[in-house]
Amino acid sequence: MKKSLVAVALLGAFAGVAHAQTAVQIYGTVDAGVVKRTDQTVAIGKRAANTLGFKGTEDLGNGLKALFQLEIRYEPDTGTVENNTRPLFQGQSRVGLQGDFGMVRLGRGLTPFQEVVGSFEPFHGLPTPAGFYTDISVAGFNSAPLDSGANAAGSGANTNRISNAIFYNSPVTSGFQVNASWATKEAVSNGTAITGIGAGSTSYAAGAQASANPFSVAATYNNGPAAAMLAYERNAVESKVWSGAGSFAVNDNLKLMATYSHQNLEHTNTLRPEIRAWLVGATYGMGPGKFLAGYGQKHQENTAKTKQLSLGYEYNLSKRTYLYVDAARKKNIVNAITGNLATTPTVNHYDVGVNHSF
Repeated sequence: MKKSLVAVALLGAFAGVAHAQTAVQIYGTVDAGVVKRTDQTVAIGKRAANTLGFKGTEDLGNGLKALFQLEIRYEPDTGTVENNTRPLFQGQSRVGLQGDFGMVRLGRGLTPFQEVVGSFEPFHGLPTPAGFYTDISVAGFNSAPLDSGANAAGSGANTNRISNAIFYNSPVTSGFQVNASWATKEAVSNGTAITGIGAGSTSYAAGAQASANPFSVAATYNNGPAAAMLAYERNAVESKVWSGAGSFAVNDNLKLMATYSHQNLEHTNTLRPEIRAWLVGATYGMGPGKFLAGYGQKHQENTAKTKQLSLGYEYNLSKRTYLYVDAARKKNIVNAITGNLATTPTVNHYDVGVNHSF
């Protein structure tokens, strides 16, 4: 009996030590609203990505920590996995170590370019069509064109994350930080074929292996009211993009920002390889609310210029909950495959909803 009591006491002590050294957090976002777009009926949709995540750290001693993060993305109106074709842990699934050397992680996640460029557009890098991140900030660049669900133009189920990768984040020194990633050439099952456009272009069969190791590098600077970034990335089919951006907080209420991105598709599209995009934007806080505004253009070589104007407003009910309303107009939308104007070349987008984080 005494031995049993001692064993129970020891187990309790060890459990206490483990609990003290390990921290696990459950977090997420629930965003839902009413959305109306040109030529589409009113629908329940979203402004931000809906997430459910688990992340944690374990203190290994001597300044070294083990860490992990798993993140599910889902649709708010049906409760299904995002887009029905994406992985369970679409958001990310990474494990690694952190110390004086910085942070090293392995698995799946946003590329460094995709992770930082959204900070320099007024809609916070959210995937909403009212914002600029998905199409203008990244010039429509696809970081994972061979992933399951991609279409012939190389876009589709996933555009900003890579799998089978190693990620590195340097320590922050005087406001500067360097982030990099490198991925293997592993083929992604059920990937859709990519048909090259123009003489001398390269095509990829369904499930084809990458022709190059994808990599991405981004340098950032944050110091007081000023922030800036430079980034370069090459994907699995050898498309390339480079981007520069900056922002400046004029005062506690007003923040200005601008982004320029240049994409080169010459490996798979010799007819229209160059895509250039830029945007300017601002946010202005007034009491519990914030106004968002921006204007941007994207121009694929030998096609019309796509132009976008967006306005938004957020009202904070608390630190974790806010209401929002957006309105955007995009003109001269181009079909990336044919180079012609899309069937509906001008689209108006409106949304109103609520966002809660936990």
